[in-house]
Amino acid sequence: MQGLTKLAPFVGILSLIIAWLIYNYVKKQPNGNPLMAELEDAIHTGAMAFLKREYTVLIVFIGIVFILLGWGVAWKTAICFITGALCSMLAGFSGMTAATRGNSRTAEAANKHGQPKALNISYFSGSVMGLAVAGLGLLGVGFWFWVYGGDPNTAEYINGFAMGASSIALFARVGGGVYTKAADVGADLVGKVEAGIPEDDPRNPGVIADNVGDNVGDIAGMGADIFESFVGSVIATIAIGATMAITPEFLKEFPILQGLDETVIKLKYMAMPVLVVTAGLLSSFFGVFSIKLFQKGNPAGALRYTTYVAAIIFVVLTIIITKSLGMPFGAFWAIFSGLVCGIAIGLLADITHPV
Repeated sequence: MQGLTKLAPFVGILSLIIAWLIYNYVKKQPNGNPLMAELEDAIHTGAMAFLKREYTVLIVFIGIVFILLGWGVAWKTAICFITGALCSMLAGFSGMTAATRGNSRTAEAANKHGQPKALNISYFSGSVMGLAVAGLGLLGVGFWFWVYGGDPNTAEYINGFAMGASSIALFARVGGGVYTKAADVGADLVGKVEAGIPEDDPRNPGVIADNVGDNVGDIAGMGADIFESFVGSVIATIAIGATMAITPEFLKEFPILQGLDETVIKLKYMAMPVLVVTAGLLSSFFGVFSIKLFQKGNPAGALRYTTYVAAIIFVVLTIIITKSLGMPFGAFWAIFSGLVCGIAIGLLADITHPV
């Protein structure tokens, strides 16, 4: 079962292929009248200009840290660092491109075909970001685990990938947030206070900047943040498995592991997070495309149901992974409780009664 970790980067590549196919589907949809197309292009151009400027600065930062890491820690760690940073930047670019192309197409679908088609296009536009984040994360972590994860003593190099992702997340989240708020306040002050133009009126250039800011902060910035959280949690779990102490008390607590070599036990705990996130991404494929079954109903309900579909498949796959690895079943219950709590938080945050 541990050998299946070599499938992780290929599942990541599959996720990127699906994201690309979905993006092409969204882009083929009509983007409305000439004014809608003009506004879409203005927002897209502004968003890409921001990313180009931000990434130009970050490339210099990445290069400096790469040299310092290689000189002061290890060149293998430095190489992992630079791949983590580049994957994070690519995830933000992918999500931003899809979102700025999906806005006018969603509006046109709502105008011509109603809610189901609009929900379909908007959901698929957003799924490009999700699939890109998970795909690039799994591709990077899976590849470096393939290279260094066979030995607990070399697994520490993978930590550089998480550091690279965190570095980009810091600048993308904070920089995007500052731009978003500055554009928002500027558009309101100039439009409503000075010129008397209604809010969100496209005649006010600040409104375009405001919409660019929403994409910059809530897609590129948040995408980099989620990418960092995703790969950071996986790599942290791998690190715990690689450095855990296999004591007699530990083996007494988990009889299923008794009789196994210490290195074998560590490799099991290192492989499990990689296999679990691979199962999660495979489950998400079914969740994404299940929107077709629910798009005619309540939009909020449709989004919840796609989550349930993915969650059910994920639970089944996690049970299989736990059993096949010969792991204590408590590992499954820890994962299951996290899944339930995550869904519960989403449901509780969605409560609007009695408002």
